Amino acid sequence: MIGPERIVVAGASLAGLRAAEALRDEGFDGELTLIGDEPHAPYDRPPLSKAVLSGWLPTDRTVLPRARNIDARWLLGSPATGVDLAARRVALADGREVPYHRLLIATGTRARPWPRQQGGDLHGVHVLRSRDDADRLRAALAAGPGRVLVIGAGFTGGEVASVCRDLGLDVTVTHRGGAPLASALGGVIGDAVTRWYRDAGVDLRLGTTVRTLEGDAHGRLRRAVLADGTVVEAEVAVVAAGALANTEWLNGSGLAADARGVVCDASCRALTVDGTPVADVFAAGDVARWPHPLYPGQLLRLDHWDNAVAQARTAAHNMAHGSRAPRTHDPLPAFWSNQFGVNLKCVGLPALADQVVLTQGSLDQRQFVAAYGRRGRLIAAVAVDSPRVLDGYAALIEAGAPFPPVLNATDGPGRADPLDPAFPRPADPAPGDPSMPPTPPASSAPSPQPDPSASSAPSVLAGHE
Repeated sequence: MIGPERIVVAGASLAGLRAAEALRDEGFDGELTLIGDEPHAPYDRPPLSKAVLSGWLPTDRTVLPRARNIDARWLLGSPATGVDLAARRVALADGREVPYHRLLIATGTRARPWPRQQGGDLHGVHVLRSRDDADRLRAALAAGPGRVLVIGAGFTGGEVASVCRDLGLDVTVTHRGGAPLASALGGVIGDAVTRWYRDAGVDLRLGTTVRTLEGDAHGRLRRAVLADGTVVEAEVAVVAAGALANTEWLNGSGLAADARGVVCDASCRALTVDGTPVADVFAAGDVARWPHPLYPGQLLRLDHWDNAVAQARTAAHNMAHGSRAPRTHDPLPAFWSNQFGVNLKCVGLPALADQVVLTQGSLDQRQFVAAYGRRGRLIAAVAVDSPRVLDGYAALIEAGAPFPPVLNATDGPGRADPLDPAFPRPADPAPGDPSMPPTPPASSAPSPQPDPSASSAPSVLAGHE
């Protein structure tokens, strides 16, 4: 290629936009192109499951503010369909090809759909990930359905159920596990969350899931048949069964990418299937999987707002400066959620813990802090309606403090006994259970930090800040 330097950002997302701004801040003055599969300019996703569904905020008010003029070419509404690493070209669905000198993959994730053969194409069945998803679901809720069914009690499922109750709608939530949020926070904290659901009047069905959705002669959703044989009448169903990384367009490229994300190194450089970093291809945001020094032996994929912004900046710095001053991406993971009148905030990765201890407050109240440990080291903390205390915990986690932590908090329990956090054990899906995500094929790329558990590193708390 001749002419000015060209950087292409595949993904007109939060990570894509912030990376483009950071590239200009870092002094890149060449051609900059952003490719997006949606026709919309980059927008903020967290309000979709909260303010938008509640009717407080229209989706056209979720457009992300611009920190600066990035002087970019925008190619919206035509997704990337392939990349030729040797020729340095990205192919688009409309037949165009976009040349690059350096490429950032920021294509994010999408909501896992319900299988069509089990009712996924019925009118009234929704997912929630995009602006258009939120508009459709908001209209369905505003019509006043007799009952809403939410499939999955993770963070998105909890937020949707909470909004439904705020709107005065009857809602049933099904969850395969023994408690909401158990996969993310463990059953000990999940038991407290169970009380939030039930105190709010949610019909919470634990230990079961939906076998199939059924409709009427006009193709409208009318009921769900659960795995335990019971039937739930519902006019609206929201599938909150996790997310899939948008990596299909990379098939055949030679990059280590599958439904779990794009494998990259700590500098955000994408890896090939043999584990070799590609000098001119980077990944950032929800689609990226990378090693974190605080969690050795793991490849992390974080669907968190803060991580998307921070990783975009790291990738932009390394794209602009190359090997002269490489920067590693190692901020402490953090996210938050509001549901059932409770603010929940987390630092670190609870899902990797082997012990949990209540350090402040009481699980019987809606105000407490729990600390998580792994092999005698503090690795995470969760605060419920106590967000300001987490800065101290974050400092201890980054310092590699021992577990359980010695805090001498005035609102601490008289005796802090570590417990098994009660994370659900991996289990094969029951026959005919479409809500259980299939295990994606393992990438043939070796982990940058070889460990038998690396290929099963969690995609932690998808879709949250």
